[in-house]
Amino acid sequence: MTTTISVIGTGYLGATHAACMAELGFAVIGVDTDPAKIADLSAGRLPFYEPGLPELLRAHTDGGALRFTTSIAEAADADVHFLCVGTPQRADGLGADTTHVRAAVAGLVPHLRRDALIVGKSTVPVGTAHELQAVADALAPEGVRVEIAWNPEFLREGRSVEDTLRPDRLVLGVTSEAAEQTLRTVYKRAIGAGTPVVVTDLVSAELVKVSANAFLATKISFINAVAELCEATGGDVTDVSRALGHDARIGHAFLKAGLGFGGGCLPKDIRAMMARAGELGVDQALTFLREVDDINMRRRHRVVEMATDELGGSLLGRRVAVLGAAFKPLTDDVRDSPALNVAAQLQLRGAQVRVYDPQAMDNARAVFPTLAYADSAADALAGADLVLLLTEWSEFLELDPAQAGDLVAQRRVIDGRNALDTDAWRRAGWSYRGLGRPRMEPIVESAAPVAATELELVG
Repeated sequence: MTTTISVIGTGYLGATHAACMAELGFAVIGVDTDPAKIADLSAGRLPFYEPGLPELLRAHTDGGALRFTTSIAEAADADVHFLCVGTPQRADGLGADTTHVRAAVAGLVPHLRRDALIVGKSTVPVGTAHELQAVADALAPEGVRVEIAWNPEFLREGRSVEDTLRPDRLVLGVTSEAAEQTLRTVYKRAIGAGTPVVVTDLVSAELVKVSANAFLATKISFINAVAELCEATGGDVTDVSRALGHDARIGHAFLKAGLGFGGGCLPKDIRAMMARAGELGVDQALTFLREVDDINMRRRHRVVEMATDELGGSLLGRRVAVLGAAFKPLTDDVRDSPALNVAAQLQLRGAQVRVYDPQAMDNARAVFPTLAYADSAADALAGADLVLLLTEWSEFLELDPAQAGDLVAQRRVIDGRNALDTDAWRRAGWSYRGLGRPRMEPIVESAAPVAATELELVG
């Protein structure tokens, strides 16, 4: 039975996978080239925010089932090696950079003393696994056979522990029955609980992940294209979306119009898929994905246009509160964050922007140091001429609109996520604008009619 697992790369994916493998009962060694990161993880500290993961990490580092090192040679004796290193965008802004994946394989293989299974989890361009197999074959010590498999991850930031321990499917890209059986052993608990397993070849496994993200991005961009039509015609995209979602073939998930997607996965993966499609000459796929990306980026510009319109055509000197910096709630990830992109555009147009986020302030400051940051939502709202909700943290959705109204200079809100209780904010005197929705003025409660007295009726 497989008892020891190595996880090479201990960023978001690797740290999560390592802790969860320890939770499943394996002895796990995590490897990374960053000594500071290894020191933090060894002490049970996470360098990023992810609900539920710190507790899991501390439990297993303290318990001895999980340890971390900067020496890849120490991982050589593990039964299964998982590749969890990053594949960032290339400098050209399109394709994925697989340098770290190749380096991980090249660094591990010469230290192997017995046959080994190396399982890729990183998101890579199609064809990468076969290239890594060639690297492994060239570097393997005499008499040692190395097999590359691919087991793509489908983690959602903010829910990564649940997604690892109880995935909605497992994709096993393998070239031998032995590799399949090894991975079935690793994921025995999830499979026993009913998780579907798709066994396929390496190329198909690689394509599953990028295709999944491209489809989710497409669904978001589709409803945002509908939002553009609604804005041109006076329709309400939330009504359209709600009606569409009741169709079982379509569903409600990812069919919410708003500011669009960001983060380190969807934008990177569709651009990498575009680049690979171009390299392979699949021009129709390239054109399609480019439009998905373009629609998404247009939503950011649209929010800036709406803000300018709300403030009479000029942002110069106007105070704007931006609620949200992370690309989505339950994470401190600000990579390709629509919220920060909008905040920066507003500042460039002369607005006095103040940003607040419950978790992402440090990361936001590191990426956009010239923006002004507030200490709380109330601090951001103070004296604002306009409020923008750009990340739908529960803290923001639960704001009392009447109390918030007492803090601002003008009760104007742009709901970039179509997430607020529209009527509650309007009853509190706010003018409301959402993406793909008509502009809504405050609701003025009419006074109850005074009943005529019996005397008046007689008179």
